Amino acid sequence: MLRATRIALSLIVLTRLRFDLRTQEYYERRIKKGKTRREIVRCLKRYAAREVFPLVSPYSLDPVIGAV
Repeated sequence: MLRATRIALSLIVLTRLRFDLRTQEYYERRIKKGKTRREIVRCLKRYAAREVFPLVSPYSLDPVIGAV
């Protein structure tokens, strides 16, 4: 499960780098600040994880899924 999660986050980030204008602008800003591609991708994975986790968490606040 953990491996699949890492792969999914990688695919999200690579897709955003290719198609999402905001992500591309972020990437360019970070390159100008001297960051490496590896560092930027790591940060983007963190951002993606923060967005995705509440959507897949079993303890979601959504009443349909079931609040605890």
